[in-house]
Amino acid sequence: MAALNFTAISLRPREKSYVTGNHRNPINFLPGQRPMKIAAAAANSAESSPTLPEKPEIELEFIGEKAGSDGSYPVERAKAVSGEKLLRNIMLDNKIELYGPYGKVMNCGGGGSCGTCIVEIIEGKELLNERTNTELRYLKKKPESWRLACQTIVGNKDNSGKVVVQRLPQWKK
Repeated sequence: MAALNFTAISLRPREKSYVTGNHRNPINFLPGQRPMKIAAAAANSAESSPTLPEKPEIELEFIGEKAGSDGSYPVERAKAVSGEKLLRNIMLDNKIELYGPYGKVMNCGGGGSCGTCIVEIIEGKELLNERTNTELRYLKKKPESWRLACQTIVGNKDNSGKVVVQRLPQWKK
């Protein structure tokens, strides 16, 4: 009967060592990689990285759909970098109520095919993009100030200011 011999092998590439100057200070690295002077790299990156200019921000106020017992409407606030997010995403990221009970279950997830994320722009309409074709289709019999949050881009990367949004305007009484 033949005897089988098994030898353990490693699938990891062999490491090489790097000797610096007169001192034996081995630094292990994988083939194809070169050692780097950490202190010099950190110092150079701090000196060479330019200070990035601040991006313009849009301040948003979201007015609740129903008045409280004192007659005032609850207001929630958020900030967003101009031109980077949809109104829907800003509201969801900040845990601001966007949908009514039916919309929570039956929304399209921001695809613009259900019309459940309707908001009214009270102030700052000029800081938003123009109505999209989807909005024109869903909101053709609604006031001009009504928008679909999933289609509304807040800002245009250059502007800053304040936008006031009425949540669930169809419920306002």
